[in-house]
Amino acid sequence: MKKQAIEKLGFMLQGMITRADENKSYLKAIFFIFKSGLKQYKGIYDIEKSLLNFNGKNEYMKLTNIPQYVCMEAFNYDSIEFVIEERGRKSILYADNKGVKIIKDDKEELPSDKVSTSHILNRNYYINASEASELLKEIGILTKEGKIKNDMIRKYNQIDHFVELIDEIIDDLSDEDVINVIDCGCGKSYLSFVLNYYIKEKKKKNCYFIGIDRSEKVIESSKEIAKRLNYKNMEFICEDINNYLPNRKIDMVISLHACDTATDMALGLALRTKSKAIVCVPCCHKELLEQYNFNEIEPIIKHGIFKARFADILTDGIRALLLESQGYKVSVVEYISPLETPKNLLIRAKKVSDKNLKALEEYKAIKKKLSINPYLERYINL
Repeated sequence: MKKQAIEKLGFMLQGMITRADENKSYLKAIFFIFKSGLKQYKGIYDIEKSLLNFNGKNEYMKLTNIPQYVCMEAFNYDSIEFVIEERGRKSILYADNKGVKIIKDDKEELPSDKVSTSHILNRNYYINASEASELLKEIGILTKEGKIKNDMIRKYNQIDHFVELIDEIIDDLSDEDVINVIDCGCGKSYLSFVLNYYIKEKKKKNCYFIGIDRSEKVIESSKEIAKRLNYKNMEFICEDINNYLPNRKIDMVISLHACDTATDMALGLALRTKSKAIVCVPCCHKELLEQYNFNEIEPIIKHGIFKARFADILTDGIRALLLESQGYKVSVVEYISPLETPKNLLIRAKKVSDKNLKALEEYKAIKKKLSINPYLERYINL
C-alpha cells in the first residue's frame, strides 16, 4: 500500500482502537487479513493475553500499539481488512490504495470521510472554501486548483468550528471601532489569519491581530504569509508571553493547544491587559498532577490514569473558576471529537463585571482543601 493510503488507514484505525480500548469489557475478537495478489495473511489479537499472532510469530503488544504495527506492515501488502467484534456490534475497516471505508454491524457502510469530524460536513461553513480560496491556499488548506487537501480536511473543520464557537463573542465586540486580538503561542497563525479574514471580510469589522511566539522560525513564516496576503493589520512578535505588554487595548486573547502552564501564561496576559474576551483550548496538563492531595477519594485516584484525568479536570476547572473570580462569565465546551485528541475542551470567557467575590472564596477553599498552588494565581490579586 502507498504512504498516503497508509496514513489514512492509521488515522481511521486509531479511532477504532481508541473506542475499543475504552470498551474492553465488551470486546469479543480482533483480527485482520492482509492481501497480496490472491494470497491472504491473517493476524489475530488475543485480547486477554495482549498477544498478537501474525505470520507465525507471537508478540506481546498493547492494544493501543496495534495501529502503528499494522501501518508498518501495510507497506508490504495490497490491502487490509481489519475487524473488531464487540457484543452486539462488529466494525470492519477496509483499506487499499483506492481508499478507506468502515462497515459497522455488516449493514451500514460509512465511507472514510463519514467516520469522524475530519470530513467536509453537510452544513454551511463560516469560512467558505470558494470565497476564502486565496487565504486557504496561502495557509495550505487548499491546493492550487482550489480543492481541499486530504490531509488538511481535519484542520479545515477544526478552524471553521473554532470560528463557529466564538462567533457570538465577536458579535459582542461589534461596538468596538477596532477589535484587537492577541494570539498567544501563535505558531503558524492559522487561527489569526482565518479570524482576520472572518472579522474583516465577513463581519465587516475593523480588526488588528498580534501573534506572539518564542520561535523565530514560525514568526518569520507568519510575517511572510501576512505579506503575501497583504494583511497589513497584523504584527508578529518573537517574545516570551510573560514579558509582553501591548501598546493598545486588547479585546480578545486566543490560545490554541498551549502546553501545560503556557495556557496559564496566555490567560495571565488576558488578565493583565483586561481583555474583554478570552478563548483558549488547553493542551497537556502537568502542574497540578503532583500537587493535589485529596484523601477522601484516594481509593479511586490511586489508579494512575484516574489521578491524571482528575488532574486534567481540576486544572481546567480551576482556570474557569479563577476567571470567574475576575468578573468573567465562563463556558466550557467540547471543541473537537475526543477521537482526534483527548485535549478537546474550549474555554470561553467574557468580561461582565469587576470581581466575583463568591467565586474567589470558592477558589480559596478548594486551594486549601487540595493543597494546590496553581500557576494562574500569580496573575491575580487575592
